Amino acid sequence: MHELSIAMSILDCATEESERRGGAKVIAVHLRLGPLSGVIKEALASAYEMASEVSDLSGSRLVIEDVPVIAFCSTCDTEREIVSIQEMCCPVCGKPTPDIRQGREMEVTALEIEA
Repeated sequence: MHELSIAMSILDCATEESERRGGAKVIAVHLRLGPLSGVIKEALASAYEMASEVSDLSGSRLVIEDVPVIAFCSTCDTEREIVSIQEMCCPVCGKPTPDIRQGREMEVTALEIEA
């Protein structure tokens, strides 16, 4: 379960930022996560909860924003949200759309810190 090591890395980054801010208490860590990131959302949330219990961020929450898969369709000449990651096709014209523009993200976007 690589989600545990990812959760621990997120906690390390958030702890470092907290220390840079004089030990400010982190209430929540906000994360953008795409379905092509290779990370299972539920497993990451569970791993974060477990790992945070024994860290300086005990009691903090992991807030995960789902990022849709967006691909560029050369036939339609526009970006489209992909309906199924099993079929990477334009939902309008049905042509394969291998030019993925969004959906691989796994990035910490914000920390909620107690004032």
